[in-house]
Amino acid sequence: MAVYALGDKVPDIHPDAYVHPDAVVIGNVSLAAGTSIWPQAVLRGDYGTISVGVGSNIQDGTVIHCTVTEPTIIGAGCVVGHNAHIEGSTIEEGCLIASGSIVLNGSVIGAGSIVGAGAVIARGFVVPPRSMALGVPAKIREGYEVPLGHLEANVANYSANAAHYRDALRRLD
Repeated sequence: MAVYALGDKVPDIHPDAYVHPDAVVIGNVSLAAGTSIWPQAVLRGDYGTISVGVGSNIQDGTVIHCTVTEPTIIGAGCVVGHNAHIEGSTIEEGCLIASGSIVLNGSVIGAGSIVGAGAVIARGFVVPPRSMALGVPAKIREGYEVPLGHLEANVANYSANAAHYRDALRRLD
């Protein structure tokens, strides 16, 4: 895995976290137990801090960054889909940030919410808990409440997949 200190900023990676060898983790990044970081994901904590909560998974090609004044915080049990971009935002526990979505500075995604594939969450936008945000720019889908526990199977699947990769992945070139 490509894990880098940047000056005195050193990643804090729990021993039970999984970082794929082709992912990049730089600087002030904290990965809790059971997190998984997949190929080509980049977590760059150079200006501020990034934290990823227990059991969350950051899928292939995702970019996570922060600013001096806006950390990126991803709560426990979150799923961040392929090629997402999260910048200086708070993602509360149990959220799905779907593939190709963009979550911009100062925004807050409430617990148990879904950001739909390809959605753009504008700077400072707040998604209430258990809501669904869709579109460009994203708007809340009125009258819809995300079911409790909607991600539990996905989080468990990625946890099992990380264990499998830890044990079985081997490079052939």
